[in-house]
Parts: sequence; structure tokens; C-alpha cells
Amino acid sequence: MIALASPLAQFRAHEEGIRAAIDRVLTANTYILGQEVTAFERAFAGYCGSAHAVGVANGTDALILALRALGVGPGDEVITVSHTALATVAGVIATGATPVLVDIDPVYYTIDPAGIQAAITGKTKAIIAVHLYGQAVDLPAIQDIARRHGLKLIEDCAQATGARLDGKVLGSMGDVGCFSFYPTKNLGGIGDGGMIVTSDQAIEERVRRLREYGWNEKREAQEIGVNSRLDALQAAILDVKLHHLDADNQRRAAIAAQYDAGLSGLGLTLPAVRPGSLHVYHLYVLACGDRDGLQKQLATDGVGTGIHYPVPAHLQKGYESRVSLPKAGLPVTTELVSRILSLPMYPELGDEDVKRVVDAVQSRCKTAIASRSIPTTTPKYASVAL
Repeated sequence: MIALASPLAQFRAHEEGIRAAIDRVLTANTYILGQEVTAFERAFAGYCGSAHAVGVANGTDALILALRALGVGPGDEVITVSHTALATVAGVIATGATPVLVDIDPVYYTIDPAGIQAAITGKTKAIIAVHLYGQAVDLPAIQDIARRHGLKLIEDCAQATGARLDGKVLGSMGDVGCFSFYPTKNLGGIGDGGMIVTSDQAIEERVRRLREYGWNEKREAQEIGVNSRLDALQAAILDVKLHHLDADNQRRAAIAAQYDAGLSGLGLTLPAVRPGSLHVYHLYVLACGDRDGLQKQLATDGVGTGIHYPVPAHLQKGYESRVSLPKAGLPVTTELVSRILSLPMYPELGDEDVKRVVDAVQSRCKTAIASRSIPTTTPKYASVAL
């Protein structure tokens, strides 16, 4: 079976450096925060082009603590999307605020700036812009909306570590950037972890308090905080892998190019790349009329796939009563989720395995086209069909 993702392959690729880092931490006798975390925070901030970085326990906590540091709480509204990992919406709810969900654009599948503009009310406090699948949202348009309405802008970079827009690293252009180091991410740990980056010192100082009970440097609580600390082992491992991030992202892009070349002309909608952006392909997501049939056939052929995401946040049983939607609903999101399929994508995926994936998809699609069992016309909201 060709796996959808492989943290084990990533470990093996960088095993020597990772084992040395683990040994260094184990013999240093400091396992929570400490110099390893401080060093990684500095390195990551420098990589992103931000003044500060604060390590936390996971990407969800990064969103929650960023929102709290920006003053978001009960009675406030935060605009974001339903087509995202559930953590985005869960983070807003955890602060007591209401997620106001807007639709995505039909080409890049990221938040539609027009939807943001229409959703703003007197209670709106912030926007969470989700850089989905490895590429940027339309940040210039969103930044303009945020400035005009006095809103805070949070970049959810969980799927886009190392991606760029107009030469700038994502995460450095909002008030804060939030990252996840879940093992399958572009920069993944061997365990969990997260990071908040900002160039605002006041925000940085508050996040540091909030991540550890609200303590100041004297361990005196200034406000109610939580326990959300990036541990030293994960920081040391991530620091090793950070040095390989750009090369690993280049390999992801090379795999995506092979998919693009091999899967064109089959009635599929392949990923579109926003002009001026460097897409780092956390996921390679195509869309087709017979997604379920294609997925079933690929499984038979030994190709692992995924769906990101099969059920939007606003239709999740535990969340549907906690979110706010536009009167027209979310038609692009709703139509898209029945067609999307993620193909195997990780830097260690070999060219022969990529060819196996391509051959398997080609075989299914050519058979289906010949029998007219899947539509070859462009779906209503898919404006990029190859």
C-alpha cells in the first residue's frame, strides 16, 4: 500500500540528526521549555520573518491562545470558513466567541473575501484566514478588509508551513500566525506541538503568560491561563527538521508537478495555484464527479487516499448549533466536499510510487470516461477543470 502520508519515512530521512537531538535533550536534564524550546522559537521566528515565536502544545492551542491574546472572548464574532480542519472552528468556540462561517472561492478553495465583507457586524472582532492544503489565501484583499474595519487578522498556517505569498513567508503578515507540528504536517514532530508567531511584543508577552497559567517571570499569575507548553524533545526534533523544510517542500512541489502532468485531460479538477504564491502541497487535492468510485478503486490498487474534509464544520453534529451562517448557506463548500480526494503526498514518496498512483488514477478515469460513468463536464462551482 502506498500511504497517504508517512511520518516514519520522514523520521528515517533525518534519523541521524533526530537521534542526536533526542540524546542531547535526554542528557541535558531539562525536558519542559528550557534552552531547546527557546532556540527553536528563535529559529522559527527568523525563518518566518517575524520578531517573536512562542511554542505551545499543539496547533489548536495556538489558535485559542492567539485569539485570547488578541482580546477575543464571549460575545465576540470571528469570521472563518467551514471547509477547514475542525480545529479552526473549535478554537473559536473554546474562547466563548461565535464562529461566523463564510464560503470559499471555487478555484483555490480558500476563504472568499467577498463573504468576509458581507459577514461583518458590530460584534466582529477577528478574521481567521486558513491557508488551505499548502497555499495562501487572498491575503491582500483580506488585509484591506481587516484594516478598514479595525479587525484582528489571524493566519491559520497549520497546512502551509514554509509557503509564501509575494516572497513573504505565511504567518508573518497577520497580527499573528498559528502553526501545527502534528506529525503529518510539512514540519511535523514526533508527537504534537504548535507555534504562534507575531511581531507585536505585547501579543508575544501575553501568549507567554497564557501558555503557562498566566504567570509572569516570577511565577505570579497575572490572569487565568492554561498549561500549553512545547516540550524540549519536540523542539529539538523540529529544529533539526526545520533545516530541511524548504528542500522537503520543493520535493512536494515536484511530486505535485508529476501528478499535474500525468492526470491532465482526464476530466479531473486539479489543484490551482494562486498567482504570486509558493504552494507547498501539504495535501494534493483533486476533485472529480465519481470521487467514491475512484477512491474505492485506488484502495484496490494499493493506493491510500483521504478526504479533506468529508463533513464541513457547520454540518458536524457537535458544532452545527454553535456557528453562524449566511442566509444563502455555503453552496461552494457544500458542493465541493462530495468531489474532493487527497492523493499520497510526502517528500519521501519515490518517483516509482508517484507513477503507480498516476497509473492507477488514469486507469480508473479512462475506463469511466469510456463508459460515461463519471461526468466529464465542469461542475457548477469548479472553474478550473483539466
